[in-house]
Amino acid sequence: MCRIAPRFARVEPRRRAREFVLGLLSGLPRKNCWTLAEHAGDATPDGFQHLLSRARWDADAVRDDLRGFVVEQLRDDDAVLVVDETGDLKKGTTTVGVQRQYTGTARRIENSQVAVYLAYSTPRGHAAIDRELYVPRSWAQDSARCQAAGIPDTVRFATKPALASRMIGRALNSGVLVSWVAGDEVYGSNPHLRTALEQRQLGYVLAVACDHHITTRAGRVRADALVKRLPRRAWQKLSAGAGAKGHRYYDWALADIADEEPGHRHLLVRRNRITSELAFSRCYSPAQVPLSTLVRVAGRRWTVEETFQTGKSLAGLDEHQVRRWTSWHRWVTLAMLAHAFLAAATAHERAHAPGLDGLIPITCNEIQHLFTTLVTQPVHPAAHRLRWSAWRRRHQARSRASHYRRRTVPI
Repeated sequence: MCRIAPRFARVEPRRRAREFVLGLLSGLPRKNCWTLAEHAGDATPDGFQHLLSRARWDADAVRDDLRGFVVEQLRDDDAVLVVDETGDLKKGTTTVGVQRQYTGTARRIENSQVAVYLAYSTPRGHAAIDRELYVPRSWAQDSARCQAAGIPDTVRFATKPALASRMIGRALNSGVLVSWVAGDEVYGSNPHLRTALEQRQLGYVLAVACDHHITTRAGRVRADALVKRLPRRAWQKLSAGAGAKGHRYYDWALADIADEEPGHRHLLVRRNRITSELAFSRCYSPAQVPLSTLVRVAGRRWTVEETFQTGKSLAGLDEHQVRRWTSWHRWVTLAMLAHAFLAAATAHERAHAPGLDGLIPITCNEIQHLFTTLVTQPVHPAAHRLRWSAWRRRHQARSRASHYRRRTVPI
């Protein structure tokens, strides 16, 4: 919190931000301005709502401080930038960026809000270092709707790969030293993103679909058709990294992609050793690298899913109940900061306080539990809890009365 303190013009929002992050790190079953304010000892949620909407502070500057903190704490020569999007299911149509669209959270088309995140992943740990809210084309073309949600006039429609390219560029321009980028099919199928990474001499392992076409010396062919031409000796059993149940072993094969541009391009094929299910990735590296290196990078891609899982379950990344552009960026940035603290503390403990025999290495979940119970557990009198009970019921009564009045208005 001392690192981001200069980003606040006044001491009051700075202290409020600290209480906000402590609330996100708490074990509250639900995290919104109501529950965070009660946890902090406030009489109403007005202070936290002011912090998210009207207080003067720069969420993008805090994001830059967060990125520097994560890289400093988790720095490793094998660092990989991982890009992925996640969706939050939402009701209504007025919350910024919400519309019916596909989200991997529900694995179907739902009314949702989608954002693209950039994670810094190393063997020591991983955490999100940047975020971009996806503004659908239907929103970008409706200036009145954008104005009502507080979207700046400078924001234009951008695809998810374009948002990913923007975040990767910010990370590299800030001095983040990495050699690889990983992502799923949304990003691997986009030639503009691949070209941008190649121009920066940045290696990548990006997933593509089975019907993705590549150019070989024998001509242009689908990825799944090319697999049938690979000899048996082309396959190697390698681990994509350790999972919850041990090393994730797959069969891997590599096929060259013909291209006259500098660098080395390949199609990486992964085959499940039990079901024979296939997965494909396009790969680029400025210099020749062994298959094991590409497999290692491909394995790091899955860490972003764990980042989403722990960020949501431990730091309230998806529990925001805000509607406007500024409030969304402020909530998400502070949630990323809370998760980054957990990731850094976990990495530090694993490095400097090895676990005893019979214990698994300490996790972000355990760090959060210990931090909450031993350091920050607040103790409030019964009167405070009763005042909040009355406040909630009074607010809910006003909401119900307003709802009933709308139902009685003739159409």
